[in-house]
Amino acid sequence: MSDMTGHAPRHFDWQVEGRVATIRLHGAERKNPLTFDSYAELRDTFRALPYAGDVDAVILASNGGNFCSGGDVHDIIGPLVAMDMKDLLTFTRMTGDLVKAILHCQKPVIAAVDGICVGAGAILAMASDLRLASPEAKCAFLFTRVGLAGADMGACAMLPRIIGQGRAAELLYTGRSFGADEGHAWGFWNAVHPADRLDAEAAKLAGRIVAGPTFAHGITKTQINQEWNMGLDQAIEAEAQAQAICMQTKDFETAYRAFVAKEKPVFEGR
Repeated sequence: MSDMTGHAPRHFDWQVEGRVATIRLHGAERKNPLTFDSYAELRDTFRALPYAGDVDAVILASNGGNFCSGGDVHDIIGPLVAMDMKDLLTFTRMTGDLVKAILHCQKPVIAAVDGICVGAGAILAMASDLRLASPEAKCAFLFTRVGLAGADMGACAMLPRIIGQGRAAELLYTGRSFGADEGHAWGFWNAVHPADRLDAEAAKLAGRIVAGPTFAHGITKTQINQEWNMGLDQAIEAEAQAQAICMQTKDFETAYRAFVAKEKPVFEGR
């Protein structure tokens, strides 16, 4: 296992406290846009997380009152117009690889969204396991508004599973924004908290997660994602095998002994 507490990315802030890593994109004055470099560095960071022994959960936090304004107009959108098909496909595959890395990082990811959360920023929130919002959150899958398909970075596969086919279709066709109340009612946001409490509530949720059986959490995340492509019989068998693995962990034994002793279990993630 590697140690990521000392990870020092150039294009976003990284902090590890209490086994929880917090990421904040740079560029608050421009609502934290993504660039070619930050896409790649985020992808590589999430790819490294399965091997991190000192991180058990991740918070994608806001910065300066906003979450992410999507791809930077000057750094990304302009250059894309001049690219040929081969280079364009290289770019779109790279952005998709970021989503894959989030899905496969084996750590629960919490998005704490304040203010603007649009385009690729909305995708980052969508790809997270849990999503918290402030009342000021404004989210939009606005790809059609710049002449592109709503099919971006897995949106056509993932968004319907979160909020339903009809609602996802409306958002992906129109590119309109939705706020905290509507998103909460639809199930996109797990909870809404005041902006001045958002970080604390995300940290509280992350703390609750990392106090649990973190090895088992990794199994849960893997199964949630892999079972999208399974029939019911295959899913039940996969979960039987996954649970048998978890039954061999020290945490399972710890929980049993704590129950017998009428104590609260202290999990160690092994």
